[in-house]
Amino acid sequence: MKVLVLDPRLAGVSGDMLLSSLVDLGGQVDELYHLVDVMLQVFRGCEAELEVFDVERRGLRAKRVELKVYRDYGGASPLDFRGYVEELARKAELSSEARGLALRALDELIDAESSVHGVPRENLRLHELLSLDTALDLVGAALLLDRLDVFKDARIYTTPPAVGGGVVECSHGVLPVPAPATLEILRRHRFKVSSVDVEAELTTPTGAALLVSLAEEVVDVYPPMTIERVGYGAGRRDLGSTPNVMRVVYGSRHEASGDRVVVLETNVDDVPGELLGYLVDKLLRSGALDVAIIPAVGKKSRPISIVRVVSDPATCMSIAELLMEEAGTLGVRLLETPRITAEREVKEVDVEVCGRRFKVSIKVSRVKGKVLNVKAEYEDLKRISEELGMPLRRVAKIVDEAVKRLGLKGVDG
Repeated sequence: MKVLVLDPRLAGVSGDMLLSSLVDLGGQVDELYHLVDVMLQVFRGCEAELEVFDVERRGLRAKRVELKVYRDYGGASPLDFRGYVEELARKAELSSEARGLALRALDELIDAESSVHGVPRENLRLHELLSLDTALDLVGAALLLDRLDVFKDARIYTTPPAVGGGVVECSHGVLPVPAPATLEILRRHRFKVSSVDVEAELTTPTGAALLVSLAEEVVDVYPPMTIERVGYGAGRRDLGSTPNVMRVVYGSRHEASGDRVVVLETNVDDVPGELLGYLVDKLLRSGALDVAIIPAVGKKSRPISIVRVVSDPATCMSIAELLMEEAGTLGVRLLETPRITAEREVKEVDVEVCGRRFKVSIKVSRVKGKVLNVKAEYEDLKRISEELGMPLRRVAKIVDEAVKRLGLKGVDG
């Protein structure tokens, strides 16, 4: 699996800084120039040209992407602008995942402005936000990530972004930093931020919107990975002793790699077995990574059940709420802990069972290239068993022997 780390903890993130860092990472500049040509066809009557060049920020070389705008988009309706961005993403032949990113980030921006100003989306007028710059930042970042195949097989992390301090001037007057829209976006996602002593706007609304739409996890230290490429993107201003750059790091996850999970536990003593079975099923359908029901003895020697759930940190609060609602428990214990996992892949193979061909998903687990386990997907075995009226145990044995004969990579036999 590939890993992409966005690192805005020193100088924050803006749309153009992210775009610049992706270009430096290895993004195809020609595709970006072509995107601007398409953008000027979509936003008729506008005039602009793209410049990509190297700069130095406190001794660090970085890429800088600037859009020189001579005649900007003059509309103020967010819904009209969203239609243009959607058309641009489609004409630029972005994948559905990349189009989704651009539109999610734009919706984050619009919703934040709507909340801050107390005005419904359809009544908002956002001359400053609705610009060619914003369209390029959103669709350009999605395009470069798409061409790097990030959406196919990569987990995306970010470090906490620096937000800055002081005040900023905009069309509404003088506002504190972080700007209200930036703060609203970060608040909605309970996003961790970092603190640097810089009197400037470091993270912009567009940068924040892209960050929350992209990142799957906020980390203080890089995940275990083999680093393959690093890209540096520069901001416009000089921040004194702080280099005004963000970086993106691309690489591969270690075959035996670590991440962090949250273990949730609660004790129940008055929940019938059938309801516990329903609870297990609902927890798994709601995103739990694993669920176990453990019989134990509680206060006054009463028999109890310990419900133990393993969850991703991003979903642990919703899992805890579900536990309390469904089990009627008054409290849930949460423990964040490291986890070591083997590299896993799923292969789909054709196997013959009793003269009929079936497609079966096979899970293969490896560490340092050595196969630890090969296992057929239970639901596929169950489907074959029911279709043939054959015992599940016998189906599993036939499929196991067929997999060995097929000689899956790394599988003995």
